[in-house]
Amino acid sequence: MLSSLPPREREIVDILYERGASTVAEIASSLSDELSGSAIRAMLKRLEGKGFVAREASERGFLYAPSVEEKAASKSALGQVVRVFFNGSATSAAAALLGMQDKMSDRELDEIEKLIAQARDGRTK
Repeated sequence: MLSSLPPREREIVDILYERGASTVAEIASSLSDELSGSAIRAMLKRLEGKGFVAREASERGFLYAPSVEEKAASKSALGQVVRVFFNGSATSAAAALLGMQDKMSDRELDEIEKLIAQARDGRTK
């Protein structure tokens, strides 16, 4: 899904997820390096054609927003990370995340425990 996009197009979609609906100028100000408005518009047009971005007219000009739900995009990206870096093993990926526990708050660790319990409950139904 998103992982199939070229890096610059992916950066633009990531900006839209972070900022929400944005104009070309707002996108330009958030890019890692300078890019002309016409180049950004061309990429947005390609992204729109691929179904990743939607365009809507507003009083500020066209607003661009991601058209793929962020949760679905995240799940797809995470699935690719698990396939590529953890040989398809969700357990190995979870173990790697838990190896970062010294950077996690008690609240975050509690949330992980809660999600594991919910996954067990959902699996047995």
